Amino acid sequence: MRSKGKISLKIAAIVVVVILAISVGAYFLMTQRPQKKGVVLRVITRHGYDILDKTKELFLKSKIAKEYNIVDIVWLPIDPGQWIEIIKSSGQKPGKEIDVAWGGGPTLFDYLAYEGLLKPMNSTLIKEVLKEIPEEINGAPLIRRNEKGEIIWIAAAISSFGFTINTKVISELKIPEPKSWIDLANETFAVYLPDSKVGVACPTRSTSNTRMYEIILQIYGWKKGWIIITLMGANSKIFGESGLVRDAVIRGDIAVGITIDFYGYTAQIQNPNCKYVMPDDGTIINGDPIALLVTSKHPKEAQAFIAWVLSAEGQKVWLDKNINRLPANPKVFGTPEGKEREDIKRAYEETLSKIPIGFSDELALSYENAMRWFFYATITDAHSKLQEAWMLIVEAKQKEKIDRNKFIELIEELADPTKLVFTDPATGKSVTFTQEYAQSINTKLVKDVDYRNKLLKVWKESAINRYEKIISEVKAIIGGG
Repeated sequence: MRSKGKISLKIAAIVVVVILAISVGAYFLMTQRPQKKGVVLRVITRHGYDILDKTKELFLKSKIAKEYNIVDIVWLPIDPGQWIEIIKSSGQKPGKEIDVAWGGGPTLFDYLAYEGLLKPMNSTLIKEVLKEIPEEINGAPLIRRNEKGEIIWIAAAISSFGFTINTKVISELKIPEPKSWIDLANETFAVYLPDSKVGVACPTRSTSNTRMYEIILQIYGWKKGWIIITLMGANSKIFGESGLVRDAVIRGDIAVGITIDFYGYTAQIQNPNCKYVMPDDGTIINGDPIALLVTSKHPKEAQAFIAWVLSAEGQKVWLDKNINRLPANPKVFGTPEGKEREDIKRAYEETLSKIPIGFSDELALSYENAMRWFFYATITDAHSKLQEAWMLIVEAKQKEKIDRNKFIELIEELADPTKLVFTDPATGKSVTFTQEYAQSINTKLVKDVDYRNKLLKVWKESAINRYEKIISEVKAIIGGG
């Protein structure tokens, strides 16, 4: 009996050891088995971190993120002039490929399409959410298709363009509230220089300000449009980012700054003295796109993210009181969060009621690069001389040293781009900055950096020479009186 008991104990012990061995082995195999890695999306964007942080917070908690195993988003806030190069190079760097482009306006995205960088979107999620997005608003497309009819970008938000004023500062200056673009270019603001009361951003750093300059050019034409843009620049402090323009208005550092609409709505919330104005001489309504890139290694997951951004759930990002954008999907106003933002709904309805100008994206795209760099060379980089010349012209008029005809003549000499003679470094020919010339060099400025740098130097030197010539002429007039 004792021997049988000992045998039973031995068998039991062996069984326990075998079970433990199997358990340990199973655990070892489980821990060594390759686990399914979570997807990290890489998104190139023009949005600020107020939008990006809120988006990541909400998206990573969403059912779509969990369903598609998306565990993180890497934001790449890049200046628009670098997008083409960075997107293309990302495709050659394993693990660094960019999946999505988001924000920056339709012209930037149309340029990506021209360069063949947008991949058609056709997922079931995209098709479903598109049922809630209008095809266009007041003539502004919210969905762009290629020549095959495939969808290549979709607007995630809508915007208008104008300026934000600080009514308290305007009142203290005892000047009328500006109502149109051209108001920002007149001598009303020049009398306060060099203490600028107007703010703008350089178009090489701001896609929204780029759009505003293009609006002015298409309202007033090439010659008069550039005169207005140049005098506006002379009246202004030029900021490196459009958000800094808004902040300066909120603080009261300046009286008015050109802004995209949602910057104006944010200013109104943060400072009751601020007011957003859609200019009487014209504005446009834009769809601000999101798109899938050809470099994406996760097109299925990237389209899931895009669909979420376009859904009523994702559109709640725009309703945050630090963001205040107009949604592309009006269904968001039916959500509890949407019902709390009657102010944004009213702004949405007001924007839809506004009759926009007839604006050509194709025309804007045909000279956009040239316009941006000409502004940089002749206004941003030569700003002190430009401002000095403008101040002297206004002073001569106020002192009645010149009549109205001479005043207009001097303005044209100062700001008419077709009167700025320079030598093209590629051809050696003497030319002026006409619209046709701008279109002829538009692509070359992107593809040939050496040419661009040489031309920028020529433009700056030519601009400074003409500003100095006007400074000398007007000083002689004032001193000789």
